[in-house]
Amino acid sequence: MSDKQPIYILPESTERTVGKDAQRNNILAAKLVADSVKTTLGPKGMDKMLVDSVGEITVTNDGVTILEKMEIEHPAAKMMVEIAKTQETEVGDGTTTAVMLAGKLLENAEKLLDMKIHPTVITKGYNLAERKAKELLEELSTGVSIEREDVLKHIVMTAMTGKGAESVKEKFADIIIKAIKQIQEDGNVDLTNIKIVKNKSNSVEDSELIRGVVVDKVRTSIDMPSKVENPRIALISDALEIKNPEGDTKISISEPAQLQSFMDREEENLKRIVEKIKSVNANVIFCQKGIDDVVQYYLAKENIYACRRVAKSDMESLAFATGGKIITNLNEISIEQLGKCESIEEVKQGDDSMTYVTGCENPKVLSILVKGGSEHVLDEIERAMMDGLGDVAAVIKDKKIVAGAGAIEIELSKRLRGFANTLSGREQLAVQEFANALEFIPLTLAENAGLDPIDILTELKSKHDNGEVSAGINIFNNRIEDTLVQGIIEPAKIKRQALSSATEVAIMILRIDDVLASKSSGNSRGVGSGGGMGGMMGMD
Repeated sequence: MSDKQPIYILPESTERTVGKDAQRNNILAAKLVADSVKTTLGPKGMDKMLVDSVGEITVTNDGVTILEKMEIEHPAAKMMVEIAKTQETEVGDGTTTAVMLAGKLLENAEKLLDMKIHPTVITKGYNLAERKAKELLEELSTGVSIEREDVLKHIVMTAMTGKGAESVKEKFADIIIKAIKQIQEDGNVDLTNIKIVKNKSNSVEDSELIRGVVVDKVRTSIDMPSKVENPRIALISDALEIKNPEGDTKISISEPAQLQSFMDREEENLKRIVEKIKSVNANVIFCQKGIDDVVQYYLAKENIYACRRVAKSDMESLAFATGGKIITNLNEISIEQLGKCESIEEVKQGDDSMTYVTGCENPKVLSILVKGGSEHVLDEIERAMMDGLGDVAAVIKDKKIVAGAGAIEIELSKRLRGFANTLSGREQLAVQEFANALEFIPLTLAENAGLDPIDILTELKSKHDNGEVSAGINIFNNRIEDTLVQGIIEPAKIKRQALSSATEVAIMILRIDDVLASKSSGNSRGVGSGGGMGGMMGMD
């Protein structure tokens, strides 16, 4: 009897990892992602320097920025990056916490897998623990009124501590609270109405809030006025130039008079563009595309202020702020489409100049001008500002805060252990591991501050067992204190979202027991061999 031939159902280029190997591989990848951002957590967290393939440098301790710039290849690791992005989109802060929690949940699940506990039992336990943790979070949250500026200020300062803007966190807290209070409507905050403009000049302390739109463009000609009071603003998305004919077009000219006539006609057409603008009494133009030199000359002659190649996002902000309409066809221009404000002025900031559009019809549009000595500093301050804005917006919408500095995690961990004891099945062990994972946050905070994590954790647990629910690590004096009293507070929404995101991704990765990876030609690294992990290993 002849030997049976093996049957292949997958292409030769597909690498397959099954069962325990697939689970272990994915858990290792997730742990490595968590480890790569672990050292950035908290006020004493360190920064990462990331250099991309073209030599662009990013210096940051913002979790989502680090993960996005790392160019991660491993599929399970990519899922971890996704939760950081979701956390950033939903709340704007807490990305490192979410990723670390997910990594620790998977690491702890590995212990249970070694005990021959089935993945579905672990996922059921994690689901129970997440639901209970959210209920407990509601109980432990403190209601706060949006009128409490002192509370909002502490929230911003907590978010900015440990970031590049820490030295001026008080000033930035004032700017952020003023901005949010102006744009919020019935607890809803649209952060797209706040534009952050970076300017390389002076120092961070000179950053300011501008009630209006700052456009990073200047007038196209120095003969134009540098300031226009009560302007009538035309927002034009089309180019103020003569359109070139499509395809290959030839113009045959046989004598000099014809050439002169052709050139005169062209100038006449350009003049007509300015006449149309003048006919509706517009004296300021923001053009999304180019403006011909001849048109610039005639606009300057008519004392009209004009900016060209204005970004689409700026055009939309200007339309929203000034009440103007974006004009796509100059032939249709009318007075009703013009925007209004109190003043438009070209202002010099350091080496650059910008156009300030202030006193707008719609007061819900603001700009924060961030200044600093280098691009890298400005980028990190912008990220810190976004965290602060996201935190305040979350509190204004949710109206709930929790004790920061690891206090809420320890209290949740303690109460989840009590909840685990009420369960009879093997899920009890998964809930206990979920509780252990929550301790990873205060443990890392202590570690990053150079403290003994075991001593701190023991003292924290002791305080919480004695009923001190808000006891956390005050990193500034290295003592365990009531963080609500000390003003180390965070929005409850951050913790809620982090719990959801981390649990969802941990459960999804745990349920995978078979990885089929198609290798692209010329790429020998597969998932089963930890493909794509090399770059990540070098992060710590």
